[in-house]
Amino acid sequence: MSTLEFSIAFVLMIALMLLGLPIAVAMVLVGAGAGVMVFGVPFLSSTGAMLWGVLNDNLLTAAPLFILLGELLLRSGMADRMYGAMAAWLSRLPGGLLHTNIACCGLFAATSGSSVATAATIGTVALPSLQARNYPMPQALGTLAAGGTLGILIPPSINMIVYGSLTENSIGKLFIAGIVPGLLLTGLFMAYVWINSRVTGKVPREELPPLRERLAMSVHLLPPLVIFGIIMGSLYTGFATATESAALGVVVALFFTWRAGRLNWAMLETCFLQTARTTGMIMLILAAAFVLNLMISLAGVAETLTKSVTSLGLSATAMLLVLIVFYLLLGMFMDVMSMLVATVPITYPIVQALGVDPIWFGIFIILMCELALITPPVGMNLFVVQGVRPDKGGIGDVISGTWPYAVIMLLFTLLLMAFPAIVTFLPGQM
Repeated sequence: MSTLEFSIAFVLMIALMLLGLPIAVAMVLVGAGAGVMVFGVPFLSSTGAMLWGVLNDNLLTAAPLFILLGELLLRSGMADRMYGAMAAWLSRLPGGLLHTNIACCGLFAATSGSSVATAATIGTVALPSLQARNYPMPQALGTLAAGGTLGILIPPSINMIVYGSLTENSIGKLFIAGIVPGLLLTGLFMAYVWINSRVTGKVPREELPPLRERLAMSVHLLPPLVIFGIIMGSLYTGFATATESAALGVVVALFFTWRAGRLNWAMLETCFLQTARTTGMIMLILAAAFVLNLMISLAGVAETLTKSVTSLGLSATAMLLVLIVFYLLLGMFMDVMSMLVATVPITYPIVQALGVDPIWFGIFIILMCELALITPPVGMNLFVVQGVRPDKGGIGDVISGTWPYAVIMLLFTLLLMAFPAIVTFLPGQM
């Protein structure tokens, strides 16, 4: 299969997705269709054994467990209590509750693994208070949409599991690699809020409750911190695999849900059903991606593209800059999961040939996915936050409030390119 033929097939797949065809269907049509054209009907026979082997991988069991963990925490009322506790400490800073928005997004991200769930949950809790206190709506919505993107950077992350599965990299190392970048990006978001509030003076400060009350409320920060510590601690020390650490997290979350008096059959049924729906969607997309990957592998497309790119004499830095532009454009029209599974099989061999660390590249890809979540016209977090806002304003408020954070993410990506040890240091100690 020539590079031109593959380019046509790739454009066709993107076009089918943009026309509204389900992601998995578009990928299977292009992957299976191209495979039959190149190899004939026997190609279809080979996909069965391949899919059974791939989807039977124990590592993928981590995905539904982390999804269930997020559901339990979402429906246990933890987000409301966590937001109040965080506000008690941070709302006195210039920017007031906007700092609480970002900090709560970061803390909830450390247990949910999903950006959309993070933005929707914290947005639902925060927006009524922000509106009641007359916070500027663009700034408030921007912190929630951008803060929500931390859900796939701060571990655990469903997208990291998908990347690790597609590239056969350690999910545990990917999780550990996301800790420092996630904390730094959270800090940069809050620094921007502080500077912008000091310069404009438009965002009020809140009065802090008495110290004794703040200390009493801090107990509500313990559940997410304990769960995060158990998951990451068991991974970092080698006590548990990613799947086992996810199971430990679910057990601890069940305990905290019981302690909060929210554990009942109705809630569990809702959590299990939503977990099954989300897992089914992700696994279907993954299965379709592996059919496409099989065609790419057998047809030698990755090798051809790698040779073509390396023959251009581009350095690793130049290639990454090209990929930033590529993902920025693609993220304007594709959702995160489809962008991830459709492009990683193509870009990963290229950057590997240029000597880019595979764990570092995983974090790079996650950052590109984060950008896609707040890039119009298809940025999912923009619509999620717009959907939970209590007033009837236009989505232009969300976009205008979010673009500074997109710029921060781009600059942060360049920082990681200049200092890759920010990503690779912790995984290297495992």
